Amino acid sequence: MSKIIALANQKGGVGKTTSSINLAACLAVLEFKTLLVDADPQANSTSGIGFDPRNIKNSIYECIINDVHPVDAIQKTDTPFLDLLPAHIDLVGAEIEMINLNDREYKMKAVLDKVRDDYDFIIIDCSPSLGLITINALSAADSVIIPVQCEYFALEGLGKLLNTIKIVQNRLNTKLEIEGILLTMYDVRLRLSNQVVEEVKTHFENLVFETIIQRNTRLSEAPSFGVSVIMHDASCKGAINYLNLAREIIRNNGLTRDESNLKIATVE
Repeated sequence: MSKIIALANQKGGVGKTTSSINLAACLAVLEFKTLLVDADPQANSTSGIGFDPRNIKNSIYECIINDVHPVDAIQKTDTPFLDLLPAHIDLVGAEIEMINLNDREYKMKAVLDKVRDDYDFIIIDCSPSLGLITINALSAADSVIIPVQCEYFALEGLGKLLNTIKIVQNRLNTKLEIEGILLTMYDVRLRLSNQVVEEVKTHFENLVFETIIQRNTRLSEAPSFGVSVIMHDASCKGAINYLNLAREIIRNNGLTRDESNLKIATVE
């Protein structure tokens, strides 16, 4: 049985898609069979992992609305152990089409349950909103990662997201947990970045991941090549940060893998 983790924050530009792609890729590099689910109509996870959304025939949209089996939509990526359930622009209309459906909050759960046993991890990249698609992702997930950028207004809107998560926990998915708050876009040179780290850790204490994602040129340019950062440059800071995040999640969930045969850079 896999662990389903949604990455959600209604605030845009917090590194949500970057984190979804690279966490999924790093879990795969560590030989955990991983499915990346693109639940954002912008389809940035789809393009960022090397697929053109315009050429996608079956996507998460067809699975939710037309009952297409996810096996017929899932794409193999160039990264071993990593598959993609893609998105395309049609997903933007799914919320309207789902309004009158029975169990509309559980449509994504029904889709993912069909392939759940085929994977160790399923990572869902949510859209930057708290609409019905994001509610579906939270209803399907076992836990949620909240990316927060180390910039001014970092905590803005976080209360609203946490309130939404609480509503989902109470009404739709009692098993939903917060996997952790992930600090992103950290610049060690900026006093503001350090202030945000301290503020978030003061507010949320043990909910904050030890791993912090630093600003990194290689991390920013990897999507333009249609690859994850660890496939682009495994020795760069961005790759090492996400690899450490993957290891932290594996450790927190009591899972282990023999990494002795994996020649990957680590930070001291």
